[in-house]
Amino acid sequence: MMAQPSVLPARHILVVEDDTQLREQVSAYLADHGFHVHAAADARAMDRALAQAPVDLVVLDLMLPGEDGLSICRRLSAEGGPAIIMVSAMGEEIDRVLGLELGADDYLPKPVSPRELLARVRAVFRRLEEVRGGAPRKGKAYQFQGFVVDALRRQLRAPNGATILLTSGEFSLLSAFLDHPQRILSRDQLLDIARGNDADVFDRAVDVQISRLRRKLHACSETEIIKTVRGAGYMFDVAVTRP
Repeated sequence: MMAQPSVLPARHILVVEDDTQLREQVSAYLADHGFHVHAAADARAMDRALAQAPVDLVVLDLMLPGEDGLSICRRLSAEGGPAIIMVSAMGEEIDRVLGLELGADDYLPKPVSPRELLARVRAVFRRLEEVRGGAPRKGKAYQFQGFVVDALRRQLRAPNGATILLTSGEFSLLSAFLDHPQRILSRDQLLDIARGNDADVFDRAVDVQISRLRRKLHACSETEIIKTVRGAGYMFDVAVTRP
């Protein structure tokens, strides 16, 4: 008898949106495409949902009653929580950058197209699978400047042994640098390597997430590990070993 192909379990998504119509529309659309979807109208309902079941990704509205989306994003990221796609009617670049700075993996302006949101959700999960299941491709662990990276556990440990929390986007970029150390990588190359060549990801996200990653590394090392090469891109300017 031929072995049946394994089927990956459905991902769990939590939609946090106070607009009832939009919340129901987005939840139904994602559920129709194979995801387990939970919904919440505010931070309290979100916390109850997170306590009851594991969640892989939160679709998070910025403007919420009570605790706002930015505060929630900061809190979830600090706790090493699920991936986050932030949604907001405030579509200015400064709002996108702020959301990314606080730990969001992606950002969508309102009005939200359910089809585009689905593409962004799939892109985030694709990056998570690449990081947890197969990337970095050439090994399970890396070391540099006293840091240790466990690719399968998606874990970065500082020279003092402490675990450094990274978002999925930050870890994808770190994985790209680890596979190409001491080489200049342009923004487009980083998009292709770290984000699976997803055309719907805006370039500004790379700059913001590299800045975040650089700060986290620099907080544990005096060495300038990620250098900006003016007009060319970025370089992971330290030796990388695979123990």
